Amino acid sequence: MGLEEKAAIVFNATFVRPANFYLSGFSNIPHVTYYYVFLCFVFIMTVLGNGLLLSVIYMVKTLHTPKYMIVFNLAFTDLCGSTALIPKLLDTFLFDRRYIIYEACLSYMFFVLLFVSVQSWTLVTMAYDRFIAICFPLRYHSIVTKPAIAAMLLFTWIFLSSLVAFIVGIIDRLSFCGSVVVKSFFCDHAPVYRLACNDSSLNNIMAYVAFIIVLCCPLILIAITYVCISIALSRIASTEERLKAMKTCTSHLILVAIFFLPVVGTNIAAVASYIHPNARIINSSLTHTIPALLNPIVYSLKTEEVLNSIRKFCKRYRLSNITSSK
Repeated sequence: MGLEEKAAIVFNATFVRPANFYLSGFSNIPHVTYYYVFLCFVFIMTVLGNGLLLSVIYMVKTLHTPKYMIVFNLAFTDLCGSTALIPKLLDTFLFDRRYIIYEACLSYMFFVLLFVSVQSWTLVTMAYDRFIAICFPLRYHSIVTKPAIAAMLLFTWIFLSSLVAFIVGIIDRLSFCGSVVVKSFFCDHAPVYRLACNDSSLNNIMAYVAFIIVLCCPLILIAITYVCISIALSRIASTEERLKAMKTCTSHLILVAIFFLPVVGTNIAAVASYIHPNARIINSSLTHTIPALLNPIVYSLKTEEVLNSIRKFCKRYRLSNITSSK
């Protein structure tokens, strides 16, 4: 028997793929059921809010613009991201079904990570829209066109789908001969690959690559965009015009703060000091769920076009109800 055949037999004997993983969730927290009920409420409101925003953008023709293509994409990813995460989370912990099949765990991981990644880069696309609108106002309609934005969003989906598929796919080469307890509230990437018995250095490298691509690069690009916007605004002589231009950016800046600050804060705290697993799980679960809840609220309250469109939409709905009842 050759050395290669012996190595193959040893590998097959030691390679272990578990049938299930066990999601640990919180440990020793009294009345934790109330937190899951709160997440259920968050999910219902997220579906209603994003569903309304998607419906308004789809049905009101004046909102069929490149800017609202980006908003539509963000609302869609928010809705899908919450749907991918929260129902399964509630099923796991409210009904104590903590064991999850290996293949289901990987698909769970893929969809949660994909929608978070797309949310991040959709905010970059929004920043690009504001950058062109303020820095090159006369060329805005020739640069920011529907085909251009559609191409940017399509590239984002294809690239990030490929990246996340690769990151999740290489978990398949790992052997889990020890614990199968995932110390998280869902099949998160790092808590899963760290359970492996064999070499997981490639997974570790890809985790850093994903962190840079999904969080660091978007933040840097958004920061550069707003530095350019600030320079352009400083050149506007009229204070009234400057404030008017700044007002068009407030919704986007609020969305950026809601999405990035909790994630960045958690990572800085993790590096600087010890975070209790329960505190990390609460922060991580809120980071995944609260932005999707607040995004449609921010856009509905801070954007005059959307507010007016919702009012017209509601009036039309009432009138149709009145005429049908007669």
